[in-house]
Amino acid sequence: MKPINASLCVLVGASSYGIHASVVKLGFAEGYTVTEVTGIQYLFGLLMLLAAFLFTKKVKVSSHQVFSLFGLGTLLSLTGIFYGLSLSKVTATVAVVMLFQFTWIGLLIEALYLKKWPSSKKLISVGFLWTGTLLAGGLASAGGFDWSGNILGVLFGFAAACTFALFLFLSGKVAKGVPTIQKSLLITFGGLLVVFLAFQPSFIREPSRVIEMGGFGLVVAIVGTIFPVVFLAIGSPHLDSSITTILGAAELPAAIISAMLILHEHVTAMQMTGMVLILIGIAIPQMHFRTIHSGKQYG
Repeated sequence: MKPINASLCVLVGASSYGIHASVVKLGFAEGYTVTEVTGIQYLFGLLMLLAAFLFTKKVKVSSHQVFSLFGLGTLLSLTGIFYGLSLSKVTATVAVVMLFQFTWIGLLIEALYLKKWPSSKKLISVGFLWTGTLLAGGLASAGGFDWSGNILGVLFGFAAACTFALFLFLSGKVAKGVPTIQKSLLITFGGLLVVFLAFQPSFIREPSRVIEMGGFGLVVAIVGTIFPVVFLAIGSPHLDSSITTILGAAELPAAIISAMLILHEHVTAMQMTGMVLILIGIAIPQMHFRTIHSGKQYG
């Protein structure tokens, strides 16, 4: 796959996860709990992937690949749980800003893994992303956010950032030869096991609750599981893990725009400026710079 196509896939997955924040908020407004929202998301996601799996290519997978993919699912489900807990305590924009810390965490993980300092282009990109994050999240304005009064929401958001950074780093390195739908199915199944065994959503004891949450479950599964898992599974194996992390930053502009359109949250000119800076930060690693004197291409 060409890098540009792989990048577009990661952008779609990341943007979908940004929309997920607003959909989860709608679920909370309906009275659903964090574990119910996460559980129904993975249950419906698994059922849709299972239906697709019946009509797509399949290969034999080793036990190591199965457990590796289950591990990815565990990381993604923990991200959803921590993210949901953060969303239950702070606004959608603040929660996604905390989740957004995965950008520098991901670069740090890659630097430690490769034992190599990130390139200057990547560091410049992160600089734009950081500045854009502060503006887009409204955290740069004086008195814009009460840190002491929202410490739990902040900590849950940071925990989600750590698990999501690990998920992005490993997603392109695990079970590369496994077809996308089969890989996504195993990841989602791993996530579902964590949610069901550790948190036991209420609909396990009340099956009728599944029917009641049906419409919401379909939507939250598409934006929170199907699109992120499938499109990341398609694109990330063809990209450097740090590029995947940087492209993942698209979720913040998507989260803010969806919060404005779906939740009717007010978006300021400062936030719009922040989104532009984030988009510039995402574009920088995709640019190639040429010098006339040496004739060499950089980037």
